[in-house]
Amino acid sequence: MEVFRFRGRHGALDHAGGFDVVSAQDLKLLVLDCDGTLVDSQTAIVDTMHAAFGENGVARPDADAVRHVVGLELLEAIARLAPTLGPATHDKICTSYRNYAKAKRADNSWRDPLYPGAREAIDALNGDGWLIGVATGKSRAGLDQVLDEHGMQGHFATLQTSDRAAGKPNPEMLFRALEETGADAGRAVMVGDTSYDMEMAVNANIPAIGVSWGYHQSAALKSAGAVTVIDRFDQLPDAAAGLIAANIG
Repeated sequence: MEVFRFRGRHGALDHAGGFDVVSAQDLKLLVLDCDGTLVDSQTAIVDTMHAAFGENGVARPDADAVRHVVGLELLEAIARLAPTLGPATHDKICTSYRNYAKAKRADNSWRDPLYPGAREAIDALNGDGWLIGVATGKSRAGLDQVLDEHGMQGHFATLQTSDRAAGKPNPEMLFRALEETGADAGRAVMVGDTSYDMEMAVNANIPAIGVSWGYHQSAALKSAGAVTVIDRFDQLPDAAAGLIAANIG
């Protein structure tokens, strides 16, 4: 089977370049989480969650608790932060959060800085023939703004968000990424900073790499299914290549 793969400026899939004809068995897909893995959005997320809870007269959750639910679909995250409240209140807090986030992005006060080495690692992976994707608890609008902010839209072959598929740890986002790119699960890798990322990968039968710079501890990542945990982005290309080699070896 042959797959027509668009080739962009950085070797990624976009519509600015030409296309290669690639055998499906040669495709390699690496899917990154966004918050806590690609970008450090904790300050903006915690501040926005606190504002949303406060607007609805609900006690603000501890910042560590907010960081722990980053990666989940928003309504699920709010339900975990306030388990004694009913669905109607959860919905109101969710609406407030989305409104605050939209306003912060509109006035450019929301910041999602890239983690050190992220851009260079993605460029290296693209250069090595990897297709790169994202699977995130963000909305598509939120993810697009992050990628636009950093000029990285052209680096990614597939973008999966929890407003268009089931949230983590449901594997639907990974299944969609495989379908969109034509890659096989045996030549795919998930990379993330939370146990939800690792559980999603396990549920999709895809090996997972944890990152230690995010919001869950390394021990929790390993317990949830991470094959390995890396401490720096420049370790990612070799770690990903090693998992693929082990899968096909």
